[in-house]
Amino acid sequence: MNKQNLFPYLLLFIQPIFMASNLIIARGAVNIVPPISLAFWRWIFCFLLLLPFTIKLIPSNFKFIKKEFLNLIILGTLSCGVCGAFPFIAGKTTTVVNMGIIYSSSPIFIIMISVIIFKEKINIFRVCGTFLCLFGVLTVIAKGNILNLLNIKFNLGDFWMLGASIGWAIYSIYLFYKKSNLNILLRFNLISLFGALSLLPFYIIENSFHSKTIFNIDFFSWVLFSAISPSIIAFLLYNFVQSKLGASITGSVLYLYTTYGAFYGLVFFDEVVEIYHIYSTLFVFLGIYLVQKKILK
Repeated sequence: MNKQNLFPYLLLFIQPIFMASNLIIARGAVNIVPPISLAFWRWIFCFLLLLPFTIKLIPSNFKFIKKEFLNLIILGTLSCGVCGAFPFIAGKTTTVVNMGIIYSSSPIFIIMISVIIFKEKINIFRVCGTFLCLFGVLTVIAKGNILNLLNIKFNLGDFWMLGASIGWAIYSIYLFYKKSNLNILLRFNLISLFGALSLLPFYIIENSFHSKTIFNIDFFSWVLFSAISPSIIAFLLYNFVQSKLGASITGSVLYLYTTYGAFYGLVFFDEVVEIYHIYSTLFVFLGIYLVQKKILK
């Protein structure tokens, strides 16, 4: 394998560093900014930050924008609407443990949908690797004793998180199979815009009948951080890697979400890294290797 082919696999391990920073936001911002408001303004900021780099591309790509208009709406609704808002809503009524379990199931849905609907090829290595990754994630969540999972109770927030997990799976597959003629940065910028617009009615309802948004320093700090790290950087890396490696393999980055989350817990929230974090991480990395084994040959 040459360096050009190796590069997407390197990014496969780098991308979750930024994606998992969403855990910092989920723990630190949801009690300051209402969940729909946080998601809505996250994507508005994301759109505005990218606009100076893409606005000159719009005239020359206008015919492609018109042609892909419906695809952009669907992608924006799935990635920014469903996957952007549902976890913040879930965080109000469920635990981080439950959220980790449910969201880590997304690659399973990616593989199932890819195989059943799009006839994507799968082999024994991908099957074993997928479940080995899942076992590693569950080991982290269960604190080294898988029997602890038997004591977990599910609630309304868990269903919100399940919706986010399935939404991400559908987004990942749709993104891969719906090829685009648009520049990747312009495409993502438009997805951010349509994603924010999909949240607008719910943002108005939230502010009118539930929790009003307070525009202060805390608000702007959290929204700006959420627009840059888990949004612009993470999504662009994910889109690039998926264009090179496919939906099923790229979906395996979600298993690293929990592993990298443990690191953020140690650094930002003084959480302790236990021995089970180490060997569960080995399970995850081995699982990802097996998922990619056929391609790496």
